[in-house]
Amino acid sequence: MRGPDDITAIDAGYVRPQMAAIHVIEHRGRAALVDTGTAHSVPRVLEALASLGRAPADVNYVLLTHVHLDHAGGAGVFMRALPNATLVVHPRGAPHMIDPSKLVAASIDVYGEPRYRELYGEIAPVDAARVHVTQDGERLDLAGRELEFWFTPGHAMHHQAIADHASRTVFTGDTFGLSYREFDTARGAFIFPTTTPTQFDPQQLTASVARIAAYAPRAVHLTHFGRVEDVGRLAADMTTQIHAFAAIAQRHAAAPDRRERIRAELRALLRKRSLAHGCTMDEARFDALLGDDLDLNADGLVAWLERVARA
Repeated sequence: MRGPDDITAIDAGYVRPQMAAIHVIEHRGRAALVDTGTAHSVPRVLEALASLGRAPADVNYVLLTHVHLDHAGGAGVFMRALPNATLVVHPRGAPHMIDPSKLVAASIDVYGEPRYRELYGEIAPVDAARVHVTQDGERLDLAGRELEFWFTPGHAMHHQAIADHASRTVFTGDTFGLSYREFDTARGAFIFPTTTPTQFDPQQLTASVARIAAYAPRAVHLTHFGRVEDVGRLAADMTTQIHAFAAIAQRHAAAPDRRERIRAELRALLRKRSLAHGCTMDEARFDALLGDDLDLNADGLVAWLERVARA
């Protein structure tokens, strides 16, 4: 079903339902995708495009917020399926889309090849001639609909957000955090930062959140997961938690088991905040939904501590 402002969120089918979204922006018979999920997402998106009355040839752009594999792993396979599309990516991310061999090798090292294939499938290169490298503040035209690109580091150095001026909304990738719909209550959306390895920087991330909030968007579109409103409140929540996450890491920096201590304190913080938000799920459901994110966040905070110590 077509969403508000001719923006539709498609479930990427990554890990579990409502974990990752691919967004379609439509305008005057043309379309753009924001993020791609993995190669496994391609049939889902082509089916969704057809249900919207759009053919693969109607897609002008594939817009990547950043090149982490849950956002961009399927980009090369998508580009084969979308004959008229240009891949639009941050300059730091473009080399990894043209030659993804380092991404593939690193992912196999982390997951092992069977799990890597299960999660991501094929990671295909993109012809450099079909890649457009953005500049901060650049604007692209989608059949008369203006899209503006803002470099938003803090989660990753190669991250960009995309402002859609027609709807006054912003596609924020991971910069504006994660908000899973299972945590929605009468108070609205619940949100928290993602400090995935290896480029978390609290100062950069708070500045990027502030840049998005200063636009006063009507809503933001998160890859994890979908449209959320009440952006001012969520920006304040994000800023508070970014500082809290960094403080937790620093408190345990010298502990021999710092990763486990950091994870435990992150869990306690998010559990307390979720209960205050009115979430009533039990402990088992909470851990099932957030366990992987807690692992990644703890790993990312350890990586940040190590980087700060080397500086």
